[in-house]
Order: sequence, then structure tokens, then C-alpha cells
Amino acid sequence: MNDFLKHWGEAAYTTTGFFWMALWAFVLGYIISSMIQIFVTEKRMQKTMGENEGKSMLLGTFFGFISSSCSFSALAGTKSIFKKGASFVSSIAFLLASTNLVIELGIIISIFLGWQFVVGEYVGGILLILISWILIRLINPKKLIEKARKNLENEDDDGMDDSKDWKKQIKKEDNWARVAKKYKMEWQMVWKDVTVGFTIAGIVAVFVPDAFFQTLFINSGQGNTDFTFLEILEHIIVGPIAAFLTFIGSMGNIPLAALLFGKGVSFAGVMAFIFSDLVVFPVLRINAKYYGWKMSLFILFLLFTALVGTSLVLHYTFDLFSMLPDPSQVKIQDSDYFKIDYTFFLNMAFLAITGYLIYLGFFKKKDIESKMSEMAPKSPLLEKVLKYVAYICYVWLAGGIIVKFFVN
Repeated sequence: MNDFLKHWGEAAYTTTGFFWMALWAFVLGYIISSMIQIFVTEKRMQKTMGENEGKSMLLGTFFGFISSSCSFSALAGTKSIFKKGASFVSSIAFLLASTNLVIELGIIISIFLGWQFVVGEYVGGILLILISWILIRLINPKKLIEKARKNLENEDDDGMDDSKDWKKQIKKEDNWARVAKKYKMEWQMVWKDVTVGFTIAGIVAVFVPDAFFQTLFINSGQGNTDFTFLEILEHIIVGPIAAFLTFIGSMGNIPLAALLFGKGVSFAGVMAFIFSDLVVFPVLRINAKYYGWKMSLFILFLLFTALVGTSLVLHYTFDLFSMLPDPSQVKIQDSDYFKIDYTFFLNMAFLAITGYLIYLGFFKKKDIESKMSEMAPKSPLLEKVLKYVAYICYVWLAGGIIVKFFVN
């Protein structure tokens, strides 16, 4: 019993430390994302993306890069620009960029995993887009694309006004109030995923023995970094399966990715795990609702194939240039999370900015309206379950902190 209480306290403390490490990065990322969503509207994106395939793919990548990192928001945005006439290639580019190339994700990865994974994330995101483009050109699924467009024909258009110049909008306090409201919406979209993901990471770090990971990922652990091709391929395939079982969004998955790497999983396997947020069942179901099951399965095949190829290319390229990161550099459990350092001062600064945005958007300018971004349809049952699981996580964390500092 004493061992359980000790582990409970350590797990809760580890999770709380993860939150503290990442807090300023979340705030910074979501403020930037909120600003872009207010000042660069979806209709402006649609107008800018032309018919030229190369140009539209580059623009799709760019607009994905400056969008929200939420997978459900990315799915809805992709559907919207595809419906408005963007090519299938540019729509896939937007989808991949908005879940892999976004600013806030890179910041979180740098905190938990280091610069090599940040480079891998951004270079890998571009590779995912290029491989997907090559596959689409080779397969040329014209009939699937035409059928997918027909599935969207009966949907109503939005009536968003896009006539205002963003340079003028950025100078108005009312629009900054809209940024504040959008910032709140960003947190509303991810709080459950982040809570559950960080809590699971803390629990797994303390309670799950290394032998489990060594069984799941062949030849991992014990300081081994020399993997055969088949072992790396197995890690790449198992990574998405692990992501499927713990589907909690790209942001919530990063502490788990750090945990896997610290336990000895190959660089390629961890990158595959990070890239896997679009090859899980909820995403498959939503795409099927938008485009039909055949197109949804084709997108799954497309993204999974691109994921495998990208992870292999990244691993062997990094190995060639002696850039593979050292698992020993990733510290999953650190007893000094809350020391007075740059993290403390950054958190204080961004909490102060959050306080100002709350004052501006919900007190001084509380009557200003901000339209909620279109979201992909979620399962009400799944969302309800996830909400209650998040509440249970908070009870677990509070109890663990009490046990660590006042009981054990």
C-alpha cells in the first residue's frame, strides 16, 4: 500500500510538472493561433488558393502552418476549402500542415524532446505533404475526388464577411477582444485532451515497467540505439497503434512521445507516434461523414503510407548526419520542475497576458461577438466520456499531490 501511495504521489507530481513546463508554450501558441484566425479568415485563404496545383499546394501548406493545431478544427477547415474549390492535393497539404507544422506544436516538442524532434516535426511535415502529393499523382483518384465533392454539395455556405483589411482590423481594440474570445475557444477545444494525455504520461512514467515497452517495441530499452531496418519498421507501425489506443490529440500526445523515447523507442518510432493523429478511428469516421467511406479509407491509406515513408527517411537521414538524439537526454521524471528559472518567469509573463485577454474579452468588451470556428462533428458520447475522464484526472492529481506532500 505504501508503494502505491508513493507511486501515486510521484505520478501526480510528474503530470503537474509536465503542465508547468509546457504552460507558457501553450499560451504563446494559442495566442498566435487566435490572432491568425481573427485577422486571416478562411474565406481569404479560399480566395488566395488558385487553380495551379503547385501554387495551391504551397498555399495550402502555408495556411495550414498558420492555423489551429486542433485536429477537429483542421478536418473542418480542410472540408471547407475543398468544398469551395481547392484541389484535393492542396486540401491534403492544408490538413497535414495544420496538424504537423503549427507553431505551438513545435514549441511543446522543443520543451519535452529537444531540437532534433522539432526539426524532424517540421521537415517531416513537409515530407508527409510531398509523399502524399506523389501518391495522389501516381494513383490519380479522379472518381473518388468527384464523388467526395458531390457529398459536400448539399451543405450550406457560411456567410462570413471578408471585406475588411487585416491591417486596419489589427489596430482596433474590438478585434483584440475577439482574439481573447478565440483564445478561450482554443482552450475549450483541447483542455480535455491535454488533461488526459498529460495525466496518462505521468501514470505510465511511474507505474509501467520498462519491460512492457521492450515487449511492445522490439529491442528497445537498455540503452540500445542500434536498430535493424525491420526493428525500425516495427516501431513505426506500432507507434500509430499506440496513438490509436491513446487518441488524445497532437498536443496531449507529446509527453507520451517523450516517455516512449526515454524508454528506448527508436527516433523513427517516436516520430511515427507524433505523426499519427490523423490515422486514428475518430478521424476516419469524420472523413467518412464528409466524403464517404471510400475516400476516407483512401485518405487513411495515403496518410499512413506517407507516415511510414517519412519516418524512415527522417531516421536514416538523421543517422547519416549523426543527428539522432540521445534517449538519455530526455528526462521524464525531474524532481525540480518548479525551480525559479526561465520557465517560471515565462509562465508568470504569459499568465499575466492571459489575465489581460480575459479582462479585455470578457469584462471590458464582453458584448463583442466572435464566431466559433467550424469544427468537425464529434461523437457526443465520446466527448462526454472524455470530459468525465478529465474530471477524474483532476481528482487523481489533487489526491496524488496531497499524498506526496502531506501523507506519504
